[in-house]
Amino acid sequence: MQQVDVVAKKELNADSVNKVTFVKTEQIAQDTYYFKPTQVLDYHRHPGGDQIFFVHEGEGTFFLEDGKEETLALSPGVVVLAPKNVWHKIVAKTELIVSQATVQPAGFEKR
Repeated sequence: MQQVDVVAKKELNADSVNKVTFVKTEQIAQDTYYFKPTQVLDYHRHPGGDQIFFVHEGEGTFFLEDGKEETLALSPGVVVLAPKNVWHKIVAKTELIVSQATVQPAGFEKR
């Protein structure tokens, strides 16, 4: 059994969003993203599966584009789904901690 306190492990990078993988198996991966204010996890998609985001700390905006762009406010306790093969990105307003879980292999495509 593995237990990690992702908030206590907070580590910010000055120039880019810090991504830390805490759990990875052949079937699922869990990563946590640590954002400084205004940092962006730019548009990308996963052709092999859905991705679920869990907000632990901070505020930001989640963007989803599948023909038209939609936005959702991110704050602690919010859970957001990025469906398979749909473009999505995150923009931090404050320091922001967001974890995600994705089926493996999900694939990865940048816009």
